[in-house]
Amino acid sequence: MNIKEVAKLAGISVRTLHHYDKIGLLVPTRNVWNDYRDYSDDDLDKLQQICFFKACGFPLTEIQHLLESSNFDKNQAFELQRTYLLHEKDRITTLLDTLERSMQDMKGSLNMTQAEKFKGFDFTKENPYEKEAIKRFGTKAVAQTKEKIDNLSNDGKQKISDQMNQLFHDLVKLKDEKPAATIAQAAIANMYHTFNDTLGYHYTLEAFGGLGQMYLQDERFTENLRQYGEGFPEFLAAAMTYYAQKA
Repeated sequence: MNIKEVAKLAGISVRTLHHYDKIGLLVPTRNVWNDYRDYSDDDLDKLQQICFFKACGFPLTEIQHLLESSNFDKNQAFELQRTYLLHEKDRITTLLDTLERSMQDMKGSLNMTQAEKFKGFDFTKENPYEKEAIKRFGTKAVAQTKEKIDNLSNDGKQKISDQMNQLFHDLVKLKDEKPAATIAQAAIANMYHTFNDTLGYHYTLEAFGGLGQMYLQDERFTENLRQYGEGFPEFLAAAMTYYAQKA
């Protein structure tokens, strides 16, 4: 199936499929006669998984890690996605009820408490299903990093620990700079190359930017980075995201 047919089938743009190919998320074979993208049934099954995970609020970087994981199980993924979508169905039903009651309240046919007016809203929680997916399937980055470090001698492990600690101590000195500042971006470039040279996993730019966002989304990372200095996680996330977009 060609790219225009797939775009129409899945309800996404050709440009999006080009992007998926460019970042290695969905790479179809090429027609030997004209070098056009040729999507197989397996490619379409993978695209369906991508679309389901996107519908469940997963970022592309995490989707790519999950699909590339040796522990990935499509049946478990379907179960997880169904659980999320059923939860969303209940949430939307609650929001619709709140909306209907609010309209009645506005017309004077119903009196709502202030708490009732906000029933169904919750913008503070992280996506619990993303964490569940990571727990079930692991991620390529985590697995490869762990494997490399586990195989090191004690001296080797200590050397990496010292190197990472020094890296963050150097970065925190720049936390009051603008994330896009030349000096900050030079330091982030060094961080990007250090990670790729040291940790046993090659981060694409998009994955590196996603890692920066995870520093804010995962409380464990946030608290650990905050030990270096207040405001450091926020600076680091912003600087890494800018680097990933501009490099």
